[in-house]
Amino acid sequence: MDTSEIVKVIIETINTIFSNLFSSIDNSIYTNLDNIAFIDKDIISGSFFENILGANGKNGLIYLTDAMLLGISIYYCVRLFYSHYSETNVEKPFQFLFKLLIFAIIINFSYFIMEQILNINFLISSSIQEIGKNVLGKEISFSKLISVLNSSLSEQDLTFNLFSLDGLIKSFMSVGMINLLFSYSLRYVLTQVLILFAPFALLSLINLSTSWIFRAWSKCLFSILILQAFFPLIIMVIFSIDASNKILYVVGIFLLTKINSYVREMFGGLSVEFSNNFGSMVSMFKR
Repeated sequence: MDTSEIVKVIIETINTIFSNLFSSIDNSIYTNLDNIAFIDKDIISGSFFENILGANGKNGLIYLTDAMLLGISIYYCVRLFYSHYSETNVEKPFQFLFKLLIFAIIINFSYFIMEQILNINFLISSSIQEIGKNVLGKEISFSKLISVLNSSLSEQDLTFNLFSLDGLIKSFMSVGMINLLFSYSLRYVLTQVLILFAPFALLSLINLSTSWIFRAWSKCLFSILILQAFFPLIIMVIFSIDASNKILYVVGIFLLTKINSYVREMFGGLSVEFSNNFGSMVSMFKR
């Protein structure tokens, strides 16, 4: 076997390995992307939340928050009692009781409020998806996106070649989609955590000195939920690109991986970019 045949065998082996890898990714990863990117109220109806909150939604952390509300009431009573001796200004009992009642209702219905917020957010994204489907005639989803990308990048002989332009673009897109899967999974978990602590965030509004907790919490929650409206918009733009301009496909995938950075610059909030967070963790262990 001469050198050219050895090189040919190596190239064919590499192409076969990467072809099987990308095919496996296509078949398994992108349906999961749709499930974790487009979040609805089902995110708080799983067994994890049921174990913490209880089946009726009033156990777990709700009881703990109610206990903290009771502690605040006792603290107010003590302050009111000593205010007669120290001559300090204290909120009037009627005002405090009214505020206490309002916050008790809000806190005990906090997860119901979260469900409605998630419903509204999902309706916005699903409406954009429906509009895009009516305009472009294509389902606006990640599974459809990879189907369109594969058809536009397929070689004429239907064989994968890593060392061609289409092969390089396909490799970049597959790596980008894997990054999206990890980033959106992080976003999914962070959404659960933020919703889990909703009663405590709402309770912090009862005092001006702790209201910053609610502002930080609401900014973080808004920044990761609003991403859901940008996903279908970017997918619609990618579907509108001419199939011959494959470089713009790469730009579209890159925009999907960086949209969180742009939203965070506009509204603030949390970073869900897995590559940046992973790099930060690695640098921390190096110190």
